Amino acid sequence: MTEMNTAAADAPRGCAVVTGGARGIGKAVCEALAARGYNVAVNHSHAGSAEAAAEVAASLRERFGVEAAAIQADVSSFDAAAGLMQAAREKLGEVSVLVNNAGITRDALFLRMKEDDFDRVVAVNLKGAFNCCKAVMPAMCKARWGRIVNMSSISGLHGNVGQVNYAASKAGIVGLTKSLAREVAPRGVTVNAVAPGFIVTDMTDAVPEKVKESVLGNIPERRFGQPSEVASLVAFLASDDAAYITGQAIEIDGGLAL
Repeated sequence: MTEMNTAAADAPRGCAVVTGGARGIGKAVCEALAARGYNVAVNHSHAGSAEAAAEVAASLRERFGVEAAAIQADVSSFDAAAGLMQAAREKLGEVSVLVNNAGITRDALFLRMKEDDFDRVVAVNLKGAFNCCKAVMPAMCKARWGRIVNMSSISGLHGNVGQVNYAASKAGIVGLTKSLAREVAPRGVTVNAVAPGFIVTDMTDAVPEKVKESVLGNIPERRFGQPSEVASLVAFLASDDAAYITGQAIEIDGGLAL
């Protein structure tokens, strides 16, 4: 049975592209946007994630009655990011919402961190967002409507031991967001960042239990967040209701940063 569209006012203006949409927060974002009536391009980076992305797209079509497609592209490549947006346009309509969620980690203490570990994390997390923004911005500005949501992290705002590369990339996302928001606001395009804290994903599942217990002790809500909670914030920022919000980096961390 098709689920009812939860926000009729947000009828699709083409489609939403979610990078890294096959699992975790990205998958939840795909679901939240489909629930609002957007056609969704579920991006994944390599053949190993193709099946998961295809399953997400099939689920979106069945549950929400929207069009959805799994599209492979390594967003760290300028040309591949452009190809991703072109494929999304051809399959699903003009891209009106872009969620730059694709991200990787290669954690190590600074003295042990290899140059390639730094370069690759920045290439995917930060340059990937730049590449995707470049690929959609001309059409968004021409249409005088667009929503870009970039995934940052509390690590990018406050730093974290063993994550110099990741924190630098996520801090860069905030700078990119604020600067781009200033440039394109007169064109009706908003650009915001979301900075999650500890969210229940495959990444946090791999954290040792002792570390989890220590982190939980510093979170006022005494729990990790759910991907759906982050996705709800992203979907709001992608909606007409958030038209007067731009250039913000919004933390969603259960009070961890207090």
